[in-house]
Amino acid sequence: MIEALLNYPLIQNAFLSGLIIGIIAPLLGVFIVVRRMSLIADALSHVTLAGIAGSLYLSQSVASLALLNPIYLGIVASVGGSILIERLRSLYKHYEELAIPIIMSAGIGLSAIFISLASGFSTDLMSYLFGSVSVVSRQDLGVIFIIALIVIVFLLLFFKEMFVLSFDEEYAKATGLPSKWIHLLFMIVVALVIAASMRIVGILLVSSLITLPVAAAMRIAKGFKSTIIYSIIFGESSVIIGLVSAFYLNLAPGGTIVVTSIIILFIVIFVKKLGNNLRVERG
Repeated sequence: MIEALLNYPLIQNAFLSGLIIGIIAPLLGVFIVVRRMSLIADALSHVTLAGIAGSLYLSQSVASLALLNPIYLGIVASVGGSILIERLRSLYKHYEELAIPIIMSAGIGLSAIFISLASGFSTDLMSYLFGSVSVVSRQDLGVIFIIALIVIVFLLLFFKEMFVLSFDEEYAKATGLPSKWIHLLFMIVVALVIAASMRIVGILLVSSLITLPVAAAMRIAKGFKSTIIYSIIFGESSVIIGLVSAFYLNLAPGGTIVVTSIIILFIVIFVKKLGNNLRVERG
């Protein structure tokens, strides 16, 4: 693995991309989980899949678009889906959760259509579904790096506002906080991270990297900031172990990363329960 990192640019791109995603996905995941919005990640991932499948179909049908990087249309579709979710949430004020299955259904339907038009699953599409170590280009790494900067800038500017919105949205609105616009920006940032993560984790598994490290962190963290720190630690650990496992076992990195995240979650739950039992016995 060390030799491959030193000699093969594709492996370097994949590893660096994974390290970046291992930070930004759990970082946003904390706010998503606290706000009980976990299913939104699934909805946006399916919309992203529609954009990817559409891009692959266009590259087959239009010669001038043959070299178009599918990640760009995937980003456009994901951001568009996040805006539509917010629009639908405002239309169904008393049934806001309806926006998620509506957009998810649209994403699945469009994906099926574009995949059919593109004559079924291809190797390229499979790499987007489950991730791949060998397909991350320098251009993909650049896009992921830019998205990471956007995430960091957003949280630096709106961390306090996001904290208040996450725990007491009604209070935030009462204090005059522009919650609607901040939430829309947050949704767009989440959409960007989902689109950026698809190369490594895969579209169908990206929501797991957003939520599983947070689920593990919440079992042992004693505050909001410590939850963020533990989430990033668990996210990075999952990515590193998952990428190394995928490299040596010749497996899809998305699967190994997610399985590693689940194992970490089970270990944390077991250790936490064991610690509680020991305290009870001593007490």
